[in-house]
Amino acid sequence: MNDGIDITWFWLSVLAIWRVTHLLSQEDGPFDLVIRFRKQLGQGFFGDLLDCFFCLSIWVAIPFAIGLCDTWLEGLVVWPALSGAACLLFLFSSK
Repeated sequence: MNDGIDITWFWLSVLAIWRVTHLLSQEDGPFDLVIRFRKQLGQGFFGDLLDCFFCLSIWVAIPFAIGLCDTWLEGLVVWPALSGAACLLFLFSSK
């Protein structure tokens, strides 16, 4: 019987998604490595992706959803939930 997703791992994943996404989209990173990486990608798909926290969080959430879920259907529900929760954290932390 499927016990569902452990709520602790869900919220830890949300925090990790927020942290990784914030680092890649909002911060310069150690020794300015992240900002140089963003500049190198330019204005293409990946460069634009790194400019938007909300867009990037969808992609960062994928491996976390895969790790948390036992079935693909469960993953399809959890994936946007993880991204959405990280986006809410971003909005609350920006004020």
